[in-house]
Amino acid sequence: MNPDPLAEFRRVVSHRARRSPGQWEASKKLIERTTLPSTLARLHQTIREKDLPASVKESLLRLFESHTVRSVQDLDGEGLKSVTGFPPAKALRALTVFFELVRESGAKWPQSRMSSAEIEKAICSLKNPFDLLHRADVASLLDIGAGDLSFAEELVDLYGSALMQQNRQFILHCLDRLDPRSRLGGPLHAKPERLRRLQQEPGLSFSFYSNQNMFELGHLDEQELLAPRYTIATCWAPATPTFAYEPTRLSQALIKQELERTKGVFRRTRFGKEPALEVQHGDRALLFPLWKFEIAGPVALLNLLARRGAVCVLGSVDTQVFWELLAQLLEDPRYRPQDEPFSAVNLPKIFGKVYDVLADLPVGESVDLADLGALRHQPPPSAPSPSLDGLNGTFRYVRISRGATFPGTPASSTARKFSSMIEEVPPWMVTLVQA
Repeated sequence: MNPDPLAEFRRVVSHRARRSPGQWEASKKLIERTTLPSTLARLHQTIREKDLPASVKESLLRLFESHTVRSVQDLDGEGLKSVTGFPPAKALRALTVFFELVRESGAKWPQSRMSSAEIEKAICSLKNPFDLLHRADVASLLDIGAGDLSFAEELVDLYGSALMQQNRQFILHCLDRLDPRSRLGGPLHAKPERLRRLQQEPGLSFSFYSNQNMFELGHLDEQELLAPRYTIATCWAPATPTFAYEPTRLSQALIKQELERTKGVFRRTRFGKEPALEVQHGDRALLFPLWKFEIAGPVALLNLLARRGAVCVLGSVDTQVFWELLAQLLEDPRYRPQDEPFSAVNLPKIFGKVYDVLADLPVGESVDLADLGALRHQPPPSAPSPSLDGLNGTFRYVRISRGATFPGTPASSTARKFSSMIEEVPPWMVTLVQA
């Protein structure tokens, strides 16, 4: 038990808000001027009826006993922050989520009731993290950056018929940034015949959302097209350079300098009628979708996965993305030096023993990251809404596996290509269990 009831209440309120992205988004409407008086009255009544520690209950009731509040600015900001840890507007939204004043978005999609401890125990016993679909009470998966849908197809081939024979619903939702109308992106576009096959697969609740920014899912949540949370959220071959540089660690000027040094000078242009990014790579001019060099960083990806999946799987992670991501998962700030890009020269020095063990990890083998260093368990103060300011989600278990593909495990087409790319350094798979 936490000896400080207010500190424990702050922790629980923040945790609940982070794990309810649909409700968090919907809570905006409850603090608008027209709805605020009703929201405050409902909060006051709910708090009176709830069984809460005396110090928490008294503090909350004092905050909402006034009948003259017309806007959030009229509330006791310091009082709200002391109880919730958030500034007034976010504090109020977090409380409406905690006290269940917001209709749950995505209510039509079932969510696993397994605890984090139960999920961790299951994952630790499985070499293939996707086998959790057999063991979990809900078989649901969100594939972020689904590309040509090759992973989705393999997943259905491996698990679909068995789940159907057990009369279990299989929920598979896929997102991808590529616009199917674009002439850029080449082989990464979803093949129409594969898409039709998945859409017609018996016993499968399948949806594919193309031309979709993974960090702008609010409109899909509002229409309940996505589940608030899936048993597994996965991302294959996280994009370089999108997730290869962390903006909370590296300045924008340095990132731009590194991009030009490693990728080439780039500029906006057009390819036919669509905007494009032209990159001068040596003596060749390469064309990409305009957003190709938009830098989000691994923190944004980890936060997104943590909000959406009880288990998060990153497959076929290239070396540059891997070390940036790993730096965010370890507690010691030595792994996150400011404005110092990672390189083959400084990685051994920065990561020390962690680097030595992982660099020597044979292809096909795995290691628990906690055996190499303490995991980050205390996220920095930040909003529970999508943010790039810090790691909001925390993980109780992280497994690092070396290699692109593993026996009996579904994989993307990108991962399958690594076997023929002799000069490429073997990539990584990272399996994470939400705290």
